[in-house]
Amino acid sequence: MTATVSHAGFLTSVQDLGRTRYRQFGVSLAGALDVFALRVANLLVGNDESAAGLEITFGGLRLQFSDERIVAWCGGDFDVQIGSTSLPAGHATRLQAREELKFGRPQLGCRSWLAISGGVDAPIVLGSRSTDLRTSFGGFGGRALRDGDVFQLGARPLSQIPATERISSWSASKPWSQTAVSTPVLRFVRGAAWDLFNDVTIQRFTSEVFAVSTDSDRMGVRLEGPELRRDNDVDLISEAVAPGTIQVPSSGKPILLLGDCQTIGGYPKIAHVITVDLGIAAQLRAGDHVRFSEVSLADAHRLLLERESELKRFRIGLSLHAV
Repeated sequence: MTATVSHAGFLTSVQDLGRTRYRQFGVSLAGALDVFALRVANLLVGNDESAAGLEITFGGLRLQFSDERIVAWCGGDFDVQIGSTSLPAGHATRLQAREELKFGRPQLGCRSWLAISGGVDAPIVLGSRSTDLRTSFGGFGGRALRDGDVFQLGARPLSQIPATERISSWSASKPWSQTAVSTPVLRFVRGAAWDLFNDVTIQRFTSEVFAVSTDSDRMGVRLEGPELRRDNDVDLISEAVAPGTIQVPSSGKPILLLGDCQTIGGYPKIAHVITVDLGIAAQLRAGDHVRFSEVSLADAHRLLLERESELKRFRIGLSLHAV
């Protein structure tokens, strides 16, 4: 039970929900940059939500399976095909053995997450199958996939689509399955260093547009635009950071941290993007423009709880399709 990569694309790696409980030892989270998208895709194919799948950056992936599999993907606006058949985001699809699945380049966004029934059977390292690309461990040999790689798949769960269907007639909602937006606005709560910035800087941060730099990766998104300056440049004690933290280095150009970020940082933390918007942040690519909008901590909690409640109902609905 294997998958063979005929073309790995720009950057494709094995990821699950991340390497938790080890940040106090300096181990980054890694994992899918949009864990919610991977959770939804896994549910669509009948997997446990934490099963390992593939994170595909800028498309180009082509692969096939040694036996019949159910697949689903969520993420940016990609052209995904099986032969001449287009596979829409958020739908479960049945692939026969040796059929080729192809990901084209995205029209919007830059990443997608592919779930395969049974999951990717990579070794568990520190509680996760995720690839830590910065330190080269986990996943498939601690690296991105390459042309010709063959990786193991787990045992298939119950089918989520009837034998008479090629592509499921039901799907995840579009906001869950296609997370890239043309005019992204990231909601945030105030960071620990919010009060170190004057009113002019805060006004710039909350009202002006920032452009995504080419110097961005899974560790973080560097932003160009209005400079954000502190009232003083006193050194700060390094503190914990996490995906979503927005740091402001001495250049005044903010950095939005993503899943591969370090565990501590000494730059002032002006804000933190809320959890439900991290999927939008994961789709930012060079040249994109983004704005920031403040919400209360209570609203951030409410939005997350509402999404989890909706996912619970979605999970129940999917259980009725299992055959």
